[in-house]
Amino acid sequence: MPLVATGEIVGPAVRAGLGAGAFNVIQIEHAQAVVAGAEAAGAPVILQISENAVRYHGALAAIGRAAVEVAAAARVPVAVHLDHATDPALVREAVGLGFGSVMFDASALDYTANVAATAECHARGVWVEAELGEVGGKDGVHAPGARTDPAEAAAYVAATGVDALAVAVGTSHAMLVKEAVVDLGLVAALRAAVPVPLGSVFKGGVRPRAASGAGAPPSGWGSIARRRIALVLGAAVNMPLPRRGGRLRQHSEVPPAAAGGTAQR
Repeated sequence: MPLVATGEIVGPAVRAGLGAGAFNVIQIEHAQAVVAGAEAAGAPVILQISENAVRYHGALAAIGRAAVEVAAAARVPVAVHLDHATDPALVREAVGLGFGSVMFDASALDYTANVAATAECHARGVWVEAELGEVGGKDGVHAPGARTDPAEAAAYVAATGVDALAVAVGTSHAMLVKEAVVDLGLVAALRAAVPVPLGSVFKGGVRPRAASGAGAPPSGWGSIARRRIALVLGAAVNMPLPRRGGRLRQHSEVPPAAAGGTAQR
């Protein structure tokens, strides 16, 4: 299957009352693993690269092109999405690389400025997800108790013409345990008030089946996937490694400088 636009995945999911999985990619192996899982399930999937991941790599081009190539070679529909971007220049670069959508996060701005900034982004002809109502789990505007107001959400979508809206319904970024409580009543109210797909961050903090049934695709996953990868790698490094230079090189021998930085969604 060729690389597809994000709307080609989200649209059918909404009509079927299903969620559309969007998985964060930091290394190329993440993209390959997510696509392999999607192919095994026979399901479409969205690969998303966040501004934090771009900062980790130092630039978008390398990881962005890699994700696009992995998507283009897949046997199921795969879209590539720029997630939580606050820099308009980064949005333009992602579009040039072949990303099918962007999530322009102007939630740090006041309401009027948020509307203007997101509308400008959408005018570039790209499928745009915007954020209103601060999703929890990050510093600053991302307060853990934030909730999206349905009336304000409806007005925001009408003003900007965005294709999807990320909403705050009790979920959070960077959760490693299933402790979030999704406000399903708010999800239903938002679904009734807003004419575009709703997005939320389900991560490792919540099981998304009920929320998807209430009308909230697409769903972003990142923390729990990275935790699973870390557990597998942790088990692997405790096993004997191939001999190099006549002896086994153990995990503890990797120089500290090689460990690098970390990236979050």
